[in-house]
Amino acid sequence: MTSAPPVPIPAPESGPTTRPLVVTDEPPLLDDLLRLAATAGVTVDAVADADLARRYWNSAPLILVGADRVPSCVALGLPRRPGIVLVSSDLDDGGVWEAAVRLGAEHVAFLPDAEDWLIGIFVDATEPDQRYGTVVGVVGGRGGAGATSLAIALTLASLRRGCDTVLVDADPLGGGIDLALGIEERPGMRWPDLVSAHGRLPRRALTGTLPSLGELPVLSWDRTSQTTITPSVMTSALTGARRGNDLLVVDLPRFPDLTAAVAMQMAELILVVVPAEVRAVAAAGRVCDTVNRYCADVRVVVRLPGPARLQADVVSDALGLPVAGILRHDQGLASGLERGEPPGGRRRSSLARVSGQILDDLGLARSDVAA
Repeated sequence: MTSAPPVPIPAPESGPTTRPLVVTDEPPLLDDLLRLAATAGVTVDAVADADLARRYWNSAPLILVGADRVPSCVALGLPRRPGIVLVSSDLDDGGVWEAAVRLGAEHVAFLPDAEDWLIGIFVDATEPDQRYGTVVGVVGGRGGAGATSLAIALTLASLRRGCDTVLVDADPLGGGIDLALGIEERPGMRWPDLVSAHGRLPRRALTGTLPSLGELPVLSWDRTSQTTITPSVMTSALTGARRGNDLLVVDLPRFPDLTAAVAMQMAELILVVVPAEVRAVAAAGRVCDTVNRYCADVRVVVRLPGPARLQADVVSDALGLPVAGILRHDQGLASGLERGEPPGGRRRSSLARVSGQILDDLGLARSDVAA
């Protein structure tokens, strides 16, 4: 039985590079690193020896050196610099730490345990936009409270301010937020398509493949798949969606499983939409108890009027949470939805006004012009 021939090392370009550099002469290690780079959506320069690595050493945003090439890199006197990672697959190699010191490596990564981390640093090295968007969750205090409408309105208000915004549907039983936007027939990735997500997803590989409403990428559930989304997939998707964007709005389920709980934990603010009704407030109490376990900043958006004529401050006191905004009855909302207009699309609507107030509180720059 003969072993498979080694995979040839891709020939790098002849000049300075802005791509990550891989230095190893071990085919299995090279295969692993090329696979992880491909998962991150990244192209790398790969060389087999230190002499070839010299021309890319100073310009590469990230350098991964196999343990097999450390002696030659050190012997050649390649300079210390930020962004060097020593990669090994031998956990029992006690000399790897001394080698890392001689090389000037910032990190030592052991495969396969460090695969997710390596995917993440590939993404970091090749996406210069270091913004991490604010994550806002929206959840109904009871069924039919209007949380999805507020989530959509927030994203539209954010877009009007010139903010890069993503809308995420984290409620698998909500019927798909793409349906509420009228884009259910548009091609693009939904949650079931992300089940193979591994490590942190790069922004361009995620938001660029989602269905969209104009400039708004939307990550939605479909209505047929029985696929279960794991917490790691949720983490990967939300981390990728945050990167390089200004705002990420997540439509949350009222009673989260472990996966939806990840989204709640990542949210910097969660808005609970509560109709000003006695039973709605009672139901919202249980929802708020759950949400408070995952997020330090929870506020209520009160929907008026209610049959008991409860005021917003009464709802706030009953739930022990501050009021983020007051939604008043909008006669044009239902008719607008029938015409295919998304909630909050009209700038003078109550949803749009409250959304603007919330964005002001978050400090998102105001650049929209009243219509």
